[in-house]
Amino acid sequence: MGSRSVALVLVTLATFTDIVAYSICVPVLPDFAHRLGASPTMIGLLFASFGVTLLAVSVPMGVISDRIGRKGPLALGMLVLAGATVLFARADSLGWLFAARMIQGAADGVTWVVGFALIADRYGPDERGRVMGYVMSGTSIGIMLGPSIGGWLYEAGGVALPFECTAGLALACAVGFALMPAVARRPVTASPSIWSVARVPAVALCAVAVVATGATIAMLEPVLLMFFTRRLGFTSSQIGWLFGGVAVSSIVMPFVWGPLTDRWGGRRLTFIGLALTAAWLPVMATASSFGTAMALMIVQWIAIGLIVTPSLAYMAETTSFIDGDVYGVGYGIYNTAWGVGILAGPALGGWLFERSSFGTLTVGWATALLLVTLWLSRLQFQR
Repeated sequence: MGSRSVALVLVTLATFTDIVAYSICVPVLPDFAHRLGASPTMIGLLFASFGVTLLAVSVPMGVISDRIGRKGPLALGMLVLAGATVLFARADSLGWLFAARMIQGAADGVTWVVGFALIADRYGPDERGRVMGYVMSGTSIGIMLGPSIGGWLYEAGGVALPFECTAGLALACAVGFALMPAVARRPVTASPSIWSVARVPAVALCAVAVVATGATIAMLEPVLLMFFTRRLGFTSSQIGWLFGGVAVSSIVMPFVWGPLTDRWGGRRLTFIGLALTAAWLPVMATASSFGTAMALMIVQWIAIGLIVTPSLAYMAETTSFIDGDVYGVGYGIYNTAWGVGILAGPALGGWLFERSSFGTLTVGWATALLLVTLWLSRLQFQR
């Protein structure tokens, strides 16, 4: 296996591990609440604390990896993830639980930012869409299997076992990154500032698209839960099957969108994905049964996938011309934009849902998203 393939496998495994570490908490949270007296509000704050350190770490770690290389930060990030995951299992107070979750957020920022920068280093513009599709498929597997793995291990060995097994996988990733063959990269001689990179029109354009995408996904997830339970009367099991179907489509579709990105370019497909996502949003309100809800959700997430994979390749395109190929800074900006979106989306979506119907919410959100898409598509011709 060549060094490029090794890097791709390790990054895919690292992002899979990161997602599993995040998601295994779902089936064991009741036990944490019982052991430590955590209220529902406190558990919500616990999850939110993850995003605080993710946002704080993403761009600085991108800058550091541009200067010193990718191996060290990735190996360190996985070691930190392993330690944080063990700490999560062993925490005997809410304070330690918050500390563990925030450290996990920092490790997440390192893994995603530096990992995608490594992929951009090793693969050229005509291949990045395809290989980033592979990484996103692995991530989707983690999203689908993480809660199930956590629940099974919890039943088999108690609350600590899911975290200890995930920590072991993170340690294996750390060893893999440490032993990964290094390749020469074009050095960053001028050390461009974060602000100078963010001000590049194409970089800012990509970041705005990512904020809009992250906010849309984060808005949909809790609002759909309320719509399905309140209006359609779905059970928790049915909702689980719905999101399972979405996860399966998210595993498959990057294998389609990746090669198309290499052929047609990340920017063009990102705009197409944004437009299709917006156009389909109001259709979600027409769900009237489990079958129609499943079909509508799968189409919606297929459209969202047409934003995610191409936008990852697009960020590499926008930063490749800057002195030294500052992919770390670029993906730090990408991760920060994603974090802003997923923090803002649920709050805004929940506020709007309380004051209007689901149909009105989706029409209004779709209109705003279409306007943003049209505005961004016009800006692309003014570079």
